Amino acid sequence: MKFVEVIDQMAKSKGVTKAQIALAWILSQNDEITTIPGTRKIHRLEENLGALHVELTQADLASIEEHTPSNTVGERYG
Repeated sequence: MKFVEVIDQMAKSKGVTKAQIALAWILSQNDEITTIPGTRKIHRLEENLGALHVELTQADLASIEEHTPSNTVGERYG
């Protein structure tokens, strides 16, 4: 839950949604990774596209990395 709180606070401080923070983080990884968000609603598509304008600082990225859970559930991810 701490991870969700960090993302929530970051989103609030930037005036964006948690989904936009998540998409912006994925986009910041490298040019070979892209997102494929799915939606059936225009307003969600517009929200997702807004992630292109979210600027994550090095401190933001470090905070996300620091609070990302190190363990996973199940055997899909080793």
